[in-house]
This record gives sequence, structure tokens and C-alpha cells, in this order.
Amino acid sequence: MKFVLSKMWLVLSALAVFSVQSAFAFDFSSWDELLKKYVTPKTINGVKLHAVDYKKLGKDQTWEKLVKDLERLSLSSLKTREEKLTFWINVYNIMAAKMVLDHYPVDSIKDAGSLFTAVWKKDVGVVAGETRTLNEIEHEILRKMGEPRIHVAIVCASVSCPDLRIEAYTVEKLNEQLGDQMKLFLVNAEKGLRVDAEKGRVYLSSIFKWFKEDFEAKGGVRKFLAPYADETGMAALKNSQLTVYYLDYDWDLNEL
Repeated sequence: MKFVLSKMWLVLSALAVFSVQSAFAFDFSSWDELLKKYVTPKTINGVKLHAVDYKKLGKDQTWEKLVKDLERLSLSSLKTREEKLTFWINVYNIMAAKMVLDHYPVDSIKDAGSLFTAVWKKDVGVVAGETRTLNEIEHEILRKMGEPRIHVAIVCASVSCPDLRIEAYTVEKLNEQLGDQMKLFLVNAEKGLRVDAEKGRVYLSSIFKWFKEDFEAKGGVRKFLAPYADETGMAALKNSQLTVYYLDYDWDLNEL
């Protein structure tokens, strides 16, 4: 009897450990901590943004552990769409920072690429036992989930990118965070949305040109963005008399 109970206890203990590991397979509290330590508002090339202290980030042991943890985790606990979105948005941002740090110092994340292989298609790190690229995470995983707001959440370490949020994305707050990201991006006239009523133009980030098709299923770029814009921006997006133009994209590094 004692042997049976002992064996049962061992089995239950093992299951409990597995359950805890699974439950925290996409726990990004350490990433949240790093964001709060090393991301700070700054103006670069006349653009207000959240800049990253890459030098200090790369030397932080928490960063090193985070990258290692991503290599070993299991994706089996990612059941819902929200869990998958949250996980891969965080992972993209971590891997973009890793790409910069692996080739640091660079003036632009694009410098980490080569004449033959664009940076987006280069191996950037191991996630859940598989070597990944930024291209795979963005195009093969995230975009296929049908959430256009990912484009203001994933950050390619550049000045004209949406701001790196100073907190990790979480399943519980994901919808709120994505909505807030879109509002913050559109209110930034230097890289999100700018209205020139005299010329009859509304300027948008080039992101909305590159990924136009992702917004088509939601009614199109202008219709989708309007509810997230301020009063002036909303009126401009709804005014068919205004022509859409796209802002130049600044690929300089978002470095503090």
C-alpha cells in the first residue's frame, strides 16, 4: 500500500511540475522587467519614439536567461488565438532586439543582413527548439491569424516603427494593448498619421501600404484606422476627398 501511494505521489508531483511549466510557457514577466529598465522616450531625427538602451540590455543576465528560456520552452500550452498572438508578438520584439545585439553596433537593423540575405530572412534565434527568422514569425505565423493590429505591436528596431511598448503583452490585456498601440501610433504625426488639409492629403505610415491586404478583410485601411484616430485624423480618414500619401520610412536604429 505504501509503495502504491508513494508511486502515485511521484506521478502527481511530475504532473504538477509539468502543469506549472506549461502554464508559464509564455510568461514574459522577465521581458516586461527589461522593457521597463531599458526603454525610454526619446526624439531621434525629429521623431518621438521609445528608444532602447541596447548596450545595457545586452549585458543584463535577465536578458541572457530570457533568450535561453525561449529555446527550451514548449508551445503545447498555447491553445487559444489570444495566447498565440500574445506569445508571438512578444517573441518577435525579443528576436528583433536579439538581431540587433548579435550584430551590435549597427546603425540600422538592416545592417545585420547581407547582399544575399535580407535581415528578415536570417536565422535570429531558437524558439521552442526550432531556429526562427523574423520573416517566419511575422508572415508565416502572426499575419495568418487575421489581426491587422499586429503591425503596430511588432517592432523592427527602427525609428519609424511603432513604439516598443514599455510592458510585455499579456493574454488578459491583449485587446486593450493592441487598441492602445494603434491610437498611440496614429497620434504620432511624424510616423503614424498626419493631415495636410490645405493640400488635400492624409499621410499614413508606409506600414499601411506594405500590409494593405491585411486590412482589406476588415473594410480597408481607412475604415479600420478611423476609430483609433483622434478627431482630426478620423475626419480626414472618412473624407474621400483627401488623398492618402505615405510617409518616408526611417530605418535608423531606435537606440537610446
